Amino acid sequence: MVKKKKFVPNWFNQPTPPGTYRSLFKWGDPAGFKHPNSGLVRLIMERFHLVESDLQTPQQLGLEMLQEEIPVNLAPQHIDALKAIVGSENCASDTYARIRCSYGGSMMAALRLRRRIIENLPDLVLTPRTAAEIQQVIDYCDQHLVPVYVHGAGSTVTRGMEAVKGGVTLDMSRHMKRVLSFNEVDQTITVEPGMTGPELEDLLNHAPERLDARRRYTCGHFPQSFEYSSVGGWVVTRGAGQNSTYYGKIEDIVFSQEYATPRGPFKTCPHPRSANGPDFDQIMMGSEGSFGVLTAVTLRVFRWQPGNRKRFSYMFKTWDDAVDACREIMQAEIGFPSVFRLSDPEETDVAMKLYHIEGTPADSVLKMTGYLPMQKCLLLGHTDGEPGYSSNVNRQVRRICRKHGAFNISFAPVVQNWEKGRFRDPYMREDLQDFGVILDTLECAVTWSRMKDVHQSVREFIKSRPETVCMTHLSHAYPQGGNLYFIFIGKMDKMNEYLDLLYGILTAIQKSGAAISHHHGVGKQTAPWLEGQIGSAQMDVIRVLKQHFDPHNIMNPGGTLGLDMSAAQSEMRWSKDLEE
Repeated sequence: MVKKKKFVPNWFNQPTPPGTYRSLFKWGDPAGFKHPNSGLVRLIMERFHLVESDLQTPQQLGLEMLQEEIPVNLAPQHIDALKAIVGSENCASDTYARIRCSYGGSMMAALRLRRRIIENLPDLVLTPRTAAEIQQVIDYCDQHLVPVYVHGAGSTVTRGMEAVKGGVTLDMSRHMKRVLSFNEVDQTITVEPGMTGPELEDLLNHAPERLDARRRYTCGHFPQSFEYSSVGGWVVTRGAGQNSTYYGKIEDIVFSQEYATPRGPFKTCPHPRSANGPDFDQIMMGSEGSFGVLTAVTLRVFRWQPGNRKRFSYMFKTWDDAVDACREIMQAEIGFPSVFRLSDPEETDVAMKLYHIEGTPADSVLKMTGYLPMQKCLLLGHTDGEPGYSSNVNRQVRRICRKHGAFNISFAPVVQNWEKGRFRDPYMREDLQDFGVILDTLECAVTWSRMKDVHQSVREFIKSRPETVCMTHLSHAYPQGGNLYFIFIGKMDKMNEYLDLLYGILTAIQKSGAAISHHHGVGKQTAPWLEGQIGSAQMDVIRVLKQHFDPHNIMNPGGTLGLDMSAAQSEMRWSKDLEE
């Protein structure tokens, strides 16, 4: 019998040409790819009623060279003054640089660039060399009412750095990436905000060679955007890494911070804990450039012990059983796993395809023993830490999972397969988009008591759009709850279709009683929902802080944190007229 050849769509496989629209929305390495495998292709074809010919001719590849020249509206005297501060070689006004530092990694950025829609650009991109230069720029801009935005590595998915009011963007990625100090006694490191995740992790992993340390360390913070995100971005958006259940979110890792603000330099105190009034580290984290510019951050670091890692994976018969097991693990006071990720039935079915479990003998055994398609749920993860600690957490996870009827599939390389692609999944987004299929995400934080209801109600809204895929997982777990991460896939031809779905999901999350963001931040996209989430009393405090630090509203204006929103933003119709 001749085995039928698997169909492979006509994926774009060439290095992205520099200077093109595609180079502006391309994720990561210009020559990097992670194409959807045959299982995911089959799912998409079945769900959206596509035939092979539908996946042969990509749409709106964005290979045209950027030729538009968007005028600079900043007065010449301001340009000259800012050049005098940072140096002419550190000042760019070409359209490409301005787009690169404004659009970020959101789906709306890609959708607009594929359609050659250019908006919300700074007039100048400055690449400051020192914190002193940054303070000088802010002082000048505050005096002359020039808006100031900040670009780190550009991975934001909330439109957080879009220069809605023009002005200048400070690009921290070129110069502001140095190590300022390393204290092995306190187990801390101080770095500038433009340092990327891999740069920081490589430095710490090789601390004996690079920092004259006795041990090797890890930053403990590994978001999916790890390879192409900056330390500063993690801090100002209150980000979380995939190992946060053990190492904590960024607010647990930050030890102290330094900012340049219109009020002057602002520095928090480096203490392990204090009772010196409100915690200003917590106040400044999550401010998203609306109070000032992060110029240095001191981080807690952790011993790097990868040899002690224990990987586990379990299959549960139902979502309810799995959630109950996860809650017990987090509340049992046995220590915490590092990666801890529970997929709901729809995501599990997709994972079975992605991790090549579907159709294997293990899959057959699961079906025969009652672990059924679109009912079963996959839990995967690993432990970290000292050998005894790591082994004990793994044993206790196994005990609790068995108690809740889980099938142990830790013998299969499920976690290893996930680890191989953990930072590369975003590449698939542009592949699908080439054929009019949108893959995007929204996330929320929810207590255990509300977990099942939030999962059900938000999924119901997403699934109300016909034929939409909705994969959900629980991650970043705590004794009191965790993060629900919704991945939605739909066939869409218009930006309005996407925005209707996106805005509807945010509304559904808020109505469910969950927090509208666990780690992506607020930005300008999610801002209209913030006051309804936290209430007017807390929103008033944000307004007072904004007035204190930035009385002339030059820092990241245009809707950040729900401040100074336009009517279109407030009414949740922002960008919905771009294709009309």
